[in-house]
Amino acid sequence: MSGTSPLYSTHAARSLDERATEALGGDAYVLMQRAGQAAWRHLLLHWPDAQRIVVVCGPGSNGGDGYVLARHAQRAGRSVEVVHLPAHVPGNPVAQRACTDYVAAGGRVVLFEDALPKGDVVVDALFGIGLSRAPDAHARALVDAINAQVVPVFALDVPSGVDADHGSAPGAAVLATRTLQFIARHAGLYTGDALEYTGALDLDDLDVPAGAFDGVPPRADWLEYDALARWLLPRRRNTHKGESGHVLCIGGDEGSGGAIALCAEAALRAGAGLAGVATRAVHVAALLARTPEAMVRAVESTGDLSPMLERARVVAVGPGLGQGEWGRALFQHAVRGGKPLVVDADALNLLAASPQALEDAILTPHPGEAARLLGCATADVQRDRFGAATAIAQRHAAVVVLKGAGTVVAAPAQTPRVIGAGNPGMAVGGMGDVLTGVVAALRAQGLSAFDAASAGALLHAAAGDAAAWDGERGLLPSDLFPHVRRLANP
Repeated sequence: MSGTSPLYSTHAARSLDERATEALGGDAYVLMQRAGQAAWRHLLLHWPDAQRIVVVCGPGSNGGDGYVLARHAQRAGRSVEVVHLPAHVPGNPVAQRACTDYVAAGGRVVLFEDALPKGDVVVDALFGIGLSRAPDAHARALVDAINAQVVPVFALDVPSGVDADHGSAPGAAVLATRTLQFIARHAGLYTGDALEYTGALDLDDLDVPAGAFDGVPPRADWLEYDALARWLLPRRRNTHKGESGHVLCIGGDEGSGGAIALCAEAALRAGAGLAGVATRAVHVAALLARTPEAMVRAVESTGDLSPMLERARVVAVGPGLGQGEWGRALFQHAVRGGKPLVVDADALNLLAASPQALEDAILTPHPGEAARLLGCATADVQRDRFGAATAIAQRHAAVVVLKGAGTVVAAPAQTPRVIGAGNPGMAVGGMGDVLTGVVAALRAQGLSAFDAASAGALLHAAAGDAAAWDGERGLLPSDLFPHVRRLANP
């Protein structure tokens, strides 16, 4: 499907390796040679002028891939040195065979002491997908030496030290310039801390037969901008505003009117036919001045809110809501209203304080809010973003958009989705309020909760990338609006 790529767990990746080996006649060295040769091709593609190549090899199959690459570089007339720790002699017969063939071709192997030889490119073939804990002191010193280089670093399969399942880095990890994955994309490399280490991500399928993937379910699906086209279809020529949905935005306690204003304008820019705003009286004039298209009402009680709820198709609640008596009352009334919900910001904190199932809702927490919903530390959420998003979805019977680098969208009984867009400039107050409005608008236009959450998060992130074209620092949430409108019409 255009714009969508499957992401696999390490367990699935090992299964695919075994299937690929079987399909190639049962000799694991055939697959290792394909991997090493593919890595050499990619190195030549990106650094064709590199003459001195340093390959850091570990004791396992990832190290074996490195030895094969080194042999090809040696035969091509490049100056090659393989470096390994004293304890990292090849630990399996296939890696040993790769090492033996490299040495037989005249290859040089040196033990790591305190620094790496000088090179034009450093190849990281240390650990691959096999490491899910912090490297020991000796390996950490080697990783630090790799990171001290001022030349490109090319990681094979996974930057060493990164957990390929969860996207965390439990200890020291290699800062790669590029990472080449083999056969399948690793789920953990597309979210969280991993994005600090992978550099540009590439995939080489090693010509593994497509049948090897049969019956191997992905851990998640990775969405890029092209995926939007399947959700954002052209409108009927004979349409009207009611078909595009009525979003009611609830929030903006005293002093927080900007949050709900951003939410309402985002809903309109993402295509909602109507947008109502229920907020404090003090914010009405400013909201109408900024967005006269919004239907803004002063709401001081649940009685004021009821007629607005009745008219709405989808309710976005939380931006600027506060956690006082006013915010609590409006949130609970919105929940009891029975309309599809998009729940953000203070509404999430209120939900964390009084947990309940919200079966037709989309929750949009950042990692701190996710931690409150789960009763754990923010670091725990970031160590396993897939697990955290799935746990919240199950606990609240809702769709969850876990925001952050590599946003994760999860729902009960659904394969999670990872958003392949967004940038650090979007880490600014108010950006989540825009996301809430965008998601609510797409839900109001008829998408299912899971698809609205996925398409909304992708549209929001892609608009952020477009807005950051001339610089990430200083990016404002309102800078996204013209791009949301343009990209919502693929």
